[in-house]
Amino acid sequence: MEVEKGKGTDVSDVQGEDDLDEEPGEEIESAPPLKVGEERELGNSGIKKKLLNNGIHWETPEFGDEVTVHFVGTLLNGIKFCSTRDNGEPMTFKLGEGKVAKGLDNGITTMKKGERVLFTLPPDFGYGAEGRDGVPPDSIVQFDVELLSWITVVDICKDGGIIKKIMEKGERNERPSDLDEVLVKYQVALADGTIVAKASEEGYEFYVKDGHLFPALTKAIVTMKRGEKVKLIVQPKYAFGDKGKEATDGFPSIPPNSVLNVELELVSFKPVIDVTGDSKVFKKILKEGEGALVANEGAAVTISYIAWLEDGTVFERKGVDGGQPLEFITDEEQVIPGLDRAAATMKKGEQALLTVSPEYGFGSVVAERDLAVVPPSSNLVYEVEMLDFVKEKAPWELNNQEKIEAAGKKKEEGNILFKDGNYQRAGKKYDKAVDYVSEDGLFQDDEQKQIKALRISCWLNGAACSLKLSDFWGAIQLCSKVLDFESHNVKALYRRAQAYMKTSDLISAEMDIKKALEADPQNREVKLLQKTLRQLQVESNKRDAKLFTNMFARMSKGSSMPIKKLKVEIAEPEKSEEAAATERECVAEPSTPSEDRMAVDQS
Repeated sequence: MEVEKGKGTDVSDVQGEDDLDEEPGEEIESAPPLKVGEERELGNSGIKKKLLNNGIHWETPEFGDEVTVHFVGTLLNGIKFCSTRDNGEPMTFKLGEGKVAKGLDNGITTMKKGERVLFTLPPDFGYGAEGRDGVPPDSIVQFDVELLSWITVVDICKDGGIIKKIMEKGERNERPSDLDEVLVKYQVALADGTIVAKASEEGYEFYVKDGHLFPALTKAIVTMKRGEKVKLIVQPKYAFGDKGKEATDGFPSIPPNSVLNVELELVSFKPVIDVTGDSKVFKKILKEGEGALVANEGAAVTISYIAWLEDGTVFERKGVDGGQPLEFITDEEQVIPGLDRAAATMKKGEQALLTVSPEYGFGSVVAERDLAVVPPSSNLVYEVEMLDFVKEKAPWELNNQEKIEAAGKKKEEGNILFKDGNYQRAGKKYDKAVDYVSEDGLFQDDEQKQIKALRISCWLNGAACSLKLSDFWGAIQLCSKVLDFESHNVKALYRRAQAYMKTSDLISAEMDIKKALEADPQNREVKLLQKTLRQLQVESNKRDAKLFTNMFARMSKGSSMPIKKLKVEIAEPEKSEEAAATERECVAEPSTPSEDRMAVDQS
């Protein structure tokens, strides 16, 4: 049965979208949930809704969805003009396509599954000035409606190329990404019902990024939840286009420009995570862990695993077949970097399959392991289970004295790493130390002196690490933090000047060296750095002179006398006796300050 739409004013002419947002069931002050027998106007539309029976859940359909309803339409005097209940067959239609009166379309979008209501529609939202069979012009009409069910309809590519109808909703809100491995069941048919492709009873497993069958399949899968079942209508450009597909695997061929009907179920998927962000360590989750907490850096973890090469050769087992599990602290280089980084992302009880590139494995060296030798530049596979972990306490879990002690400990660990030449890890230790004492407001006056000294020491040592790692801007930032507290800190000025010189900012370097010598005129390291700076300045001046000479030569073709004069003036600028002596000193003794001078603060 089709209920004709009216020709009155469109709902958007009378009310904004916000007017219909206050739907039954919303816990807001202006529109508490309707009670059975209660009636309310929907916004300012004139449409009235009276609740006859409560529905279930909280979801409501949207325009574009396919709804299935029973309804009875009557005039205000009770005369019936249409009904689906007379023949016992409910009506299915798509909301918003004008299959029913406007007010009915809008009213149904406020209903829950199983809900039964009485809508009273003014003429503009009923059948307008023309009326219809059994409905006089400008009549107020009523509809007793029961929402039996609905199917969410999604235009996946927003061009009508892939229409998805959700037949059965999935679990949770997680959807697969391009890296994930999915298990799907599907059946593909032509418009006449001929089946042209079908997965096995167990389903078909593949990585989303690798694709399968035709483009629409993966485009639909990334919109689905685990357990979701859908029907797809796929236009040729997202299927096999104007080429079609030859008969394969016992299925008939697919003619060119065929529209396909697909039944698709996302049975499950295994999330795959790019642990290192450079596609060198991937973690495929085989079994979800407990809760939301992960081990994180600095955690004491206990894991079991089997490790093998790409050819299947097992080279190590820990915690399986009665063996002892492996215990280590993450981010302490106690295991290969790939295993270390992946373990820090795992939950308790999680099982995962790791694929590790050589850069995060044993590199280009031969590695003697328990069960086999790992050749150079080998890709590795680990099947790991996180048995347990104890996270390092966060700063907010400690009292003030514990924070100060923890910061001091991290600093000392950083100093040891610095001495060993492990500048990357040393820098991270100094950063962690500062994290423990980063909130001034939480410390007492007698503690402020301690935490200030710790911060300054760690920033200076961190800057030394940055210089070693050629992170010159990082060094400048850390030294600047120190100088915000102590504007004439010689170490900060010295290291920042070094960084400025490496970035060719000789003017800023000169200013820092000048300040450092004002604070400590006899500092040998700063004087040596000043000598190096002067040499760089001389070299820079020579380069500039050559640049300007060439520039003026191009500008003054045919005028040799002025250029010769300019060359002499640029090449032989007047020097003060002191400047000349300095230049001779720099050329004669090109000494560079040792990078080990002004070493990390051990105090």
